Amino acid sequence: MKLPADCTNMIDIRAEIDRLDRDLMALFAERAAYIDRAAEIKSGAALPARITARVEEVVANVRAHAVAQGLPPDHFEKLWRDLIDWSIDREDAHLAKDQAK
Repeated sequence: MKLPADCTNMIDIRAEIDRLDRDLMALFAERAAYIDRAAEIKSGAALPARITARVEEVVANVRAHAVAQGLPPDHFEKLWRDLIDWSIDREDAHLAKDQAK
């Protein structure tokens, strides 16, 4: 791992971006595992996949984290809303399977 200031050429930069992308995908896979477990718990508790108050709480958290990191909160809100929609679709698919049983 090199810090950005330690990268002396585009090969270094690309290697670090590729490393970060691998790490991000691993984190998304971990997040998906929690989504799957949430669907199991929601199924047993008769909860819907979409809980609007929680969606808005997650979005508010993401916006705050973006601001703290000097990133544009509007852009990351949009990105996270897409991620949340994907997560809810994933939960809905699990819930539908459970209801079909």
